[in-house]
Amino acid sequence: MSDIQAIADRVEIEALRGEFTDAVMMRDYDRGASLFTPDGVLRMPNVPVELVGREQIRAGGARLQGLWDYFVQNTHPGMIQLDGDTASGRAYMHELARLRDGSSHLNYAVYHDRYQCTGEGWKFTERVYEVRYHDTSRWRARRPGQRGRPVNLRLVEAAGPGVVRNVSDIAQFPLARVIAVVSSVPVGSSPTS
Repeated sequence: MSDIQAIADRVEIEALRGEFTDAVMMRDYDRGASLFTPDGVLRMPNVPVELVGREQIRAGGARLQGLWDYFVQNTHPGMIQLDGDTASGRAYMHELARLRDGSSHLNYAVYHDRYQCTGEGWKFTERVYEVRYHDTSRWRARRPGQRGRPVNLRLVEAAGPGVVRNVSDIAQFPLARVIAVVSSVPVGSSPTS
């Protein structure tokens, strides 16, 4: 494989991962399913769900997204290992969701991927979702256009055993030290400002 072909393959695979996120965000179930090979598999052990084939992936996406009031997903580049017309890789995810039942979810996760180069370009043969961090703290934040007052959020870090302090500049702290995003207005109370 030439260096130029390897670069092109990496760009196409990265575009595939970005298009998956776009399809999820736009609730385009058909497009999301089309990004998989006909026998592709999407596994989310934390749900738990295993969807095999484009029709199950399309229907499963519609079913899962039907549970959400809103959902925001960001994909961050990970590794890609090319092997001829197949490849493997990882994509790092940051997701915010509020379900229709009122529960809130903040996830940091990894997609472990396998890819196949087909006549239609690179496709997923398998995506396995692994949650690395899951926070179900209730949010008072709102989506654009929603009525109500937005919440003021602050980041806190562990400054030592039993000591928590505000983080004023997130750029100066590694993510591993940030322990929570805390509402400055407790749930159930009224904001005074």
